[in-house]
Formats: sequence, structure tokens, C-alpha cells
Amino acid sequence: MHPDEPLASPARASSKLLKAAVCAVLVGAVALRFLTKSPLWLDEALTVNISKAPLSQIPGLLKDDGAPPLYYFLLHFWMKAFGTGDVATRSLAGVIGVINLPIAWLTGYRVGSRWWLLEEAPPEERKAREARGRVTAWSVTLLLASSPFAVYYDTEARMYGLVLLLGTLGVLVITSLLRHPTWRGSLALGVVAAGLLYSHYWALYVCLVTGAGAVWCAWRGPHVKSARYALAGFVLAAVAWLPWVPTFLYQVRHTGTPWAAPAGASVIIFTVTQFAGGASAAGRALALVFFFLALLAIFGKAYDRYHVLLDLRSRPGVRALAVTMIATLVVAIIAGKLSGSTFADRYTSVIAFPALLVFAYGVTTLEDRRVRTGVLAVAVALGLAASIPNATILRTEAGQVAAAITADAHPGDVVAYCPDQLGPSVSRLLGNGYKQITFPRATSPQIVDWVDYISTVQHASTFRFAHLVDRLSGNHTIWYVTAPAYQGFGNDCQDILIDLAANHAEHNVVASAPADTPFEIYEGISLDRFTPR
Repeated sequence: MHPDEPLASPARASSKLLKAAVCAVLVGAVALRFLTKSPLWLDEALTVNISKAPLSQIPGLLKDDGAPPLYYFLLHFWMKAFGTGDVATRSLAGVIGVINLPIAWLTGYRVGSRWWLLEEAPPEERKAREARGRVTAWSVTLLLASSPFAVYYDTEARMYGLVLLLGTLGVLVITSLLRHPTWRGSLALGVVAAGLLYSHYWALYVCLVTGAGAVWCAWRGPHVKSARYALAGFVLAAVAWLPWVPTFLYQVRHTGTPWAAPAGASVIIFTVTQFAGGASAAGRALALVFFFLALLAIFGKAYDRYHVLLDLRSRPGVRALAVTMIATLVVAIIAGKLSGSTFADRYTSVIAFPALLVFAYGVTTLEDRRVRTGVLAVAVALGLAASIPNATILRTEAGQVAAAITADAHPGDVVAYCPDQLGPSVSRLLGNGYKQITFPRATSPQIVDWVDYISTVQHASTFRFAHLVDRLSGNHTIWYVTAPAYQGFGNDCQDILIDLAANHAEHNVVASAPADTPFEIYEGISLDRFTPR
């Protein structure tokens, strides 16, 4: 260094350190989306099996499954290019999650700066809004990158990462309509809304809530012209969805969610905790940060560098996002009570990005840069801490069960499943050398038929199924794959086990499922071996 060259200022050094930290978080967050080691669990394996079918057969399979088709078509072509292995099938969701990050930045900037009003603002106010927009953009991008919720579903061969991306695009397109109300914007909103409807049925709730807001704005609120173009976009989406409506109505009558009961009002609090990572220590701490940021976002206004005033009238810049998120949950709860459909935290991916945007907006109420950076750093650190175990945790014991079977089984052995919901994840790892059958329908294990599921279980005979398995086995070994506490099955699986044990010379418990492990994180499976007389 030249003697007369000035030393770097502390502010410049701090800025470089901050940029390096941001880059490290983004690189680490991208890596986390491709590191999961667990075998595919039920929903993932079932999704892959349906997507492997010829394109013409996928709608028919989904009619009995209960899901819309967009992600299955995308995964079909993805597997054509990259294969059907665990990493290959999950990487589609990972790529979608990475694509979402720059879109989240742009959306955060537009919402935080109120981009549609920048041209009308005086120069000084415009600079302040642009600065607030950049803070919001980086905050929501880092919160999304480190989000345990997003990381989990960006590592799952399911549609929820796609739904999260489409939710981000929806907010982005609406901001564009606010600034440029044109038919091109209506078409873009129609495409995004139709994509949501063809990805997950909770899109109906968010489209209903957002459409109602557009009706209100078109009647009495601001941005009347933009609201009318938005309504046109929703109409286009409804028209595009019409061909799928007969299938949807059949699914509503015959499939549903037979594995759980409808949820109550506590879902609103539960959703925020799930966005933060659930029951882990880091997740619970992050949930507190999220509630704090939501309070600041909705009611907070900076007074000076270290003081924030609370205005019970709420802040208009974030009010629409918060109302959309809460109203969607309320509508979903009411619809669930009326239809008997259940709630699962993954369904809330339709509102995950608006929720993160609310939290990011809360960061902007902290005027002092060091305080703002510190709070955001704590949230990101907690998010990563809750996300990292996702790379190693087992979502299913299918790998251990399949390995135990293949270690000692012989061609012609029978593998029987109760319930059939264990079939997709285990059979995927077994190959074709065995006779495989599932209870209650006595069908192959690759596909679960959800049509009138509970009624089918109630009318199925455990004795006849056990007798069928006996006849199918002949003089070969029976491998019985089962798990306790599946909704609607009662003691059926245990009764089958008792019947099989009574008819065989030797019964060995090869593996036992833990009774207290949470579903969707750890699919516990038991394995019993029956040797013929």
C-alpha cells in the first residue's frame, strides 16, 4: 500500500463484510435445496409414480388422487430429461425455489418502495422510498432463502415450491397492474392465477379473497382502473380452469383428505409457527421474531432511530398483504368445516410469500441500520438453523425396510402392505422381484386410490385379505409392512398381522415403527416376517 493511500473507512469495511455475509447466506441457502438424503416418502413417491405415466393417463390417475395436474406434467418432462432418482425428482422443486429468489427481490422492491407511485413522488421522497424498497427487497429475499418452510418444500418432489413461486409472481403481477393497468397485465395475472388453480386447490381461497379485494377497489377504493383489469385477469383464469372443473367436482365428492380432520381457528397462529420451522427450538425462536416483525409491519411507524410508534389503524402499505393472508386462512377454515376437508401446513404455501413480505416490511420500520441489520441477521440465522437438519433428517423409514427385505428375501416372496399408503415409498426401492399387494383394495403398491377411501377401508375384510396373502405366497415368505395410527384403519392392520401369525410356522419382528414420531417428517414403518409351515 502506498504511504499516502488512505485506509479503508470502517463504514466501507462494514459494508463489504455485510455483502460477504449476504452472499454466504444465499450460497448456503441454495445448497440446502439440493442436499436432502432421505428416501421419498408417501406423497413424493406417489407423485413420481403418477408423473411417470403417459401424459394421456395422468389426468385419470389424478382424478382418483385428488390433485390438480400442472406440477405432474412438469415433473413428467423433467424426469424424461433427468431421470427418476431421488435427487433428480426433487431437483425440480429445488430449481423452482432458486428461481423464486430474484423474483422475490424484485417483488419486495416494488412493494416496499410503492413502485407504482414513484413517478409521482418528489425527488427527496422518491429517494427515501427507493431506499425502503431496497431494504424490503433484501429482507424478503434473505427471509425466503433461509425460510425452513421454503427449504423443506423446495426439497420435496411435490407441487408446493411451485405454488410458492406462483404466489410470488402473483404479487409481482399485481404491482405491475397498479402502475400499468393494461390488458397485457390482465393476461399475465390470468396466467399466474390459472397456474395456481392447476397447481393446488387452496388457490381457490386466495383467488376468492384477492378477487373480492379487487371488486371493492373497483367500486369504492383507489386504483379503480387497475382493479378492473385485475378482475379481468381472474375471469381469464376461471375460463382457463373450466376444462378441469368436472374432475375437480368429482374429486370433491369422492376423494377429499381422509387422513385427518378439519382444523379450527388456531390454524392462524399455527401457520406462522410453521413458516418459522415448526416445533424445533430454532423454529420456535424464529416464530417469536416473526410475530414481532408482523406487529411492527402492520401497526409500527418509525419515530426516530430507536423508537417505533404503534398506530392501531394499521399501515396502508402492508394492510392489503396482511388482510389477504388472514382472510385466506379464515375462508379455508370455513370451507374445511363445510366440506369436511382437512388442513395441512403445506397448503399455506399459497400465502407463504405474502407472509414473508409482511415480515420483511416489519424490518423497514427499524430506522437505525445496525438495529435493522441485527434483527434481520437473527431471523436469518434462526431460519438456517431450523433448515439445516432438513438435509439429514429421515422423512420415511422406507429405506431401512426395503434394505431389510432385499437382504433376505427371494424371488416369489410376498410383500403385503397395511395401509396401502406405505406402498409407494417402499415398493419404489424394492424392484420387481416380489409379489406385492396392499390393504384395503388388494391392488399393487405404486398408486393409492383415494376414491371413497374411508368407506372402502370400513367395508374391507381383514380376514379375507390375510387369506389372500397366504394363497399368494404358497411356500414363500411373507413380508408384512405396516404402521400404527393411520386414520380410519382402527385395528385392521393388527388383525391382519394376527391372522398371518396364526397360519405360519415362524413370525419375526424385523423392524418396529416408533409410535411418537411426527408424520411428514418421519414416516415410521414396521416390518414383520412370516415363514411358511
